[in-house]
Amino acid sequence: MGKGEETRAAVLDQAVDVTRRLGLSGLTIGSLASQASLSKSGVFGHFQSKEGLQLQVLEHARAQFEEAVARPALRAPRGEPRVRALYEHWIAWDSRPGGCPFIAAATEFDDRPGPVRDRLVRDERDMFDMIATIFRTGVAEGHFRSGADPEQFAQDFYGVILARHHTLRLLGDERSETRARRAVDALIAAAH
Repeated sequence: MGKGEETRAAVLDQAVDVTRRLGLSGLTIGSLASQASLSKSGVFGHFQSKEGLQLQVLEHARAQFEEAVARPALRAPRGEPRVRALYEHWIAWDSRPGGCPFIAAATEFDDRPGPVRDRLVRDERDMFDMIATIFRTGVAEGHFRSGADPEQFAQDFYGVILARHHTLRLLGDERSETRARRAVDALIAAAH
């Protein structure tokens, strides 16, 4: 990786951290330039516009999510162990300072048409497909009953992730983790 690519990756790492705390709207080329000790024109040269920056931040965050959550979960044995590994890695991802950048961005852009929302929609659909596919492999392995609905499981599983995020981050409820674990246990038990 050349110096320019290293700089770009470092700026994107910082931008994902900002997105976790302030959302995509909180990103500015000026503030990133200041944090990275670069000129505004140097940062602008990497991204060309605020929207370009937002799109590349989402792409970078997705790569981080795949590395921190998806790939480690897929290394777990198929079936229930993989579902539980997915939950554990996802909670670790959301427990980083500021929480999940996708939850922050989805809240900001859920009713704002355009390329950023379109990218978020694609990423969310891919995420639901991943959960459903992991669940389907559990059905194929005999860990879950054959009539269980993978799409319903995916929505319920993600609902637990969202509820834990909001009760912990917004409400400061220290019992959110315990409740979320019980909810995942109940989802898994209902699928047997």
